[in-house]
Amino acid sequence: MATDPSHPERIVLATPDAAAAVIVLTTLAADVDAGALARTLVAERLAACVNILPVMTSVYRWQGRVEEERERQLVIKTAADLVSALAARLGELHPYEVPEFLVLRVSEGSDAYLRWLRDSVGPA
Repeated sequence: MATDPSHPERIVLATPDAAAAVIVLTTLAADVDAGALARTLVAERLAACVNILPVMTSVYRWQGRVEEERERQLVIKTAADLVSALAARLGELHPYEVPEFLVLRVSEGSDAYLRWLRDSVGPA
């Protein structure tokens, strides 16, 4: 792991290894308890952290019509090797027929944060 002993306060960047970090995006209707979903994913060690963003307006095409709904964006931080398990669990918990599930690969990040993320997910 990369360190800089002369400047321990600095953020030292690292490139994730085979157990790379990913960010998963999903949305929920504004009236759904996003906190409960987030707590479940973190408690089950499928996510290290879930950010619940403020209510927003989403405009999208669904079944041939343009729809507009109030939703919340969830930003889920996890490890790449847990994406399948996270997708399965989110499929069980998510109220949408076709939930958003987008996986963004992390190419680089703080060494300390990536270690914390890895230690926070998967088997205890």
